[in-house]
Amino acid sequence: MTTTETLAERLRSFVGKETGPPATAPEPVNEPMIHHWCEAMGDRNPAYRDPAAAKASVHGGIVAPPTMLQAWTLDGMAMAQPAADRPKDLQRQLHDLFDAHGFTGVVATDCEQEYVRYLRPGDRLTHSTVIESISEEKATGLGIGHFINTRTTFTDQDGQVVGSMMFRVLKFKPAGQPQAAAPSGGAPAKPGRLRPPMAHDNGWWWEAVQKGELRIQRCTGCGVLRHPPRAMCGECQSTEWDSVVASGAGTVHSFVVMHHPQFPGYEYPILVGLIDLAEGTRLVTNLAGIEPERIRIGMPVRLSIEEGEEGLRLPLFRPVEAR
Repeated sequence: MTTTETLAERLRSFVGKETGPPATAPEPVNEPMIHHWCEAMGDRNPAYRDPAAAKASVHGGIVAPPTMLQAWTLDGMAMAQPAADRPKDLQRQLHDLFDAHGFTGVVATDCEQEYVRYLRPGDRLTHSTVIESISEEKATGLGIGHFINTRTTFTDQDGQVVGSMMFRVLKFKPAGQPQAAAPSGGAPAKPGRLRPPMAHDNGWWWEAVQKGELRIQRCTGCGVLRHPPRAMCGECQSTEWDSVVASGAGTVHSFVVMHHPQFPGYEYPILVGLIDLAEGTRLVTNLAGIEPERIRIGMPVRLSIEEGEEGLRLPLFRPVEAR
């Protein structure tokens, strides 16, 4: 039996199994978190935030945005710093198996959610996840890998299903990165960071960045600016668009100092900022030239397109006072 056959057989043993016992959300659905979500997403639907308007609507009261479904069940920092005595769930065991065979890269590829009903303040969710499928080995732009599909079912305090989520990731061997020691006997080359996916809808945006421009997609039907790039305008549904060059001025709307999970090719902590551009759109990118403890919400920042690995240029933002 070959190594590949052995791995394939072991992978099949994971399919159809729950990753662990059902888990209850740490907090019930609540209005403060709904407000935070709507503010971050720019969602102004009054059914989510205005009690009077929500009461007069078909909902008869405040409801949560359906897209918050998974957010209610996340464990926060506990996901990155599990208790030492907590056994690894089946999904973590699966990823460890892939890592041991050189499939050290991971990237989320797509997610599909289904909503059965609106959630209301006071609902307490429980969720359970099944490893639905693991693909045969595939050749992708990132490298040789396997797609893993998981399906999570969400139930309320009465055991009724309120929604589900299919989540797919690719575990891959990073293309061009050695998996063994160099011929001289030295250490393997340091892994590089994942290159951003460049597809039909966003390839033009990255091409502009390589030329030193940060562009914002603009609907030619109604003039609304939008980011990230996509095929259709969310306001008027037009598929016609052009773009404008951003001035580079912005402010920090929110930020995260990321310590875990740690992936090869990155220096930690990673400073991730949600930037309000002067033109009115937002951009998620990295902050540079500042210590984590000095970052403040509302602080002015300025675009700095900088050279990354293998000639890839990246749009970063630096504090104005540091320039």
